[in-house]
Amino acid sequence: MPDISNRKLILGSTSAYRRELLGRLNIPFSVESPHVDEAPLPDEHPAAMAQRLALAKAHAVAARFPDCIVIGSDQVADLDGLALGKPGTHDRAVTQLRQMRGKTVIFQTAVAVVCLQSGFCQQALAPVKVLFRALDDAEIEYYLRQEQPYDCAGSAKSEGLGIALLDAIESDDPTALVGLPLIRTSRMLRAAGIPLLATQRLGT
Repeated sequence: MPDISNRKLILGSTSAYRRELLGRLNIPFSVESPHVDEAPLPDEHPAAMAQRLALAKAHAVAARFPDCIVIGSDQVADLDGLALGKPGTHDRAVTQLRQMRGKTVIFQTAVAVVCLQSGFCQQALAPVKVLFRALDDAEIEYYLRQEQPYDCAGSAKSEGLGIALLDAIESDDPTALVGLPLIRTSRMLRAAGIPLLATQRLGT
């Protein structure tokens, strides 16, 4: 496979959460909007939807920057096979949290790394099992007024006050719940030839 370690890295997302997470790796990258239609396909399972959209986002940006390495990611909340995306409004967020209270929800977070010029393409799925507390309506209303997580799949920010909505989290890639599974992303970036540790970048 061609050496692509010197290529620029692009995060194909306008999500502030993913930008902050990728920044933790301390490697230079830029951000581009993928402009991808995120509507589900008929009878599409949430896991398949997340994987399709992650790859579509990566390819959409890579088409504009074919010599760059592009990361695409997507998250869909999976409630017994029902896909719950970003609520967008307060009323929809209330509906989502009512649906999820007392239940286990799988947050299907997918990531793809693509470089069109070299032909590099890898993708992975990082499911996170989340058990929601049996929330009452007053708790739901208070939480939403405080945090307004209307741009988050499943209407909850686990990195903030949303952690109080939960009874348990099960995951082998903890940052996946926030929006970008850094363990899987790091693995793919290393496969693409991007060193992540300072000693590797310095060649020591």
